[in-house]
Amino acid sequence: MVKSYSQGIVLKKQYGQHFLREQSIVDNMVAAVDLNKESSVFEIGCGDGFLTRTILKHGKLARLWVFEIDPEWATFVSKSMPNPKMTVHQENILDVDWSRFEPNAPWTLLANLPYQITFPILHMLQKNRALLKEGVIMVQEEVAQKLMKDSGRGYGFPALYFQRFFEWKVLDKIPPTAFLPPPKVYSRLLYFKPRKTLEPITNEELFWKFIKACFKQPRRTLKNNLNSTHYLNGKIPEEKLILRAQQLSMEDLMSIWELMQK
Repeated sequence: MVKSYSQGIVLKKQYGQHFLREQSIVDNMVAAVDLNKESSVFEIGCGDGFLTRTILKHGKLARLWVFEIDPEWATFVSKSMPNPKMTVHQENILDVDWSRFEPNAPWTLLANLPYQITFPILHMLQKNRALLKEGVIMVQEEVAQKLMKDSGRGYGFPALYFQRFFEWKVLDKIPPTAFLPPPKVYSRLLYFKPRKTLEPITNEELFWKFIKACFKQPRRTLKNNLNSTHYLNGKIPEEKLILRAQQLSMEDLMSIWELMQK
């Protein structure tokens, strides 16, 4: 546990609390989205309100919902920056019923995500993407690389899955020195926007299970990865089976899947 230099509140390791301290970074986060007087914005993990304060200063928004699991910081932000546009929810965002977002949709997300729950949050956003307009999130650089890949080492299920549902744009790389306390890794800002149209995939839920099987051992060929599964039904061309999944694009994998459905 580490004490915040400014507020004397203990930083809890279990919440992954590393507080941003570079104003230019939060300025860039807010500038990357299109806010107006009707905008609904939410933040995940406000900490001591470093980003929250900048969002409120922007002024062009109808409401800001802040979700903070730590009751001490939720109370601190509520009391230190009272604003009629802001509502602080002392809740775990992963436990929230998203039906409450519906009346004020679409929503813009601005957040320095707690790194240990980045992927659960991304899955939550995917599930509720119809309620989202756009957003900027901060994630570990390693996670950002996985999300942006389109081939080669590190390319796999996360890239395929989240690139299907969202458009992504790589923004600033953030050094550990921008945080208090500094993490051991670099971070990255990513802009995202839900895709408006999706190419249909037959039995899509089963398709993603197939993708996971294809990438089970990334350095192995498709044939070796699928050897102990029911997917080798004689419909996958041999020239594809000798390749690694990392060598196949989303279009390639979708084509293989459609062949298997016939």
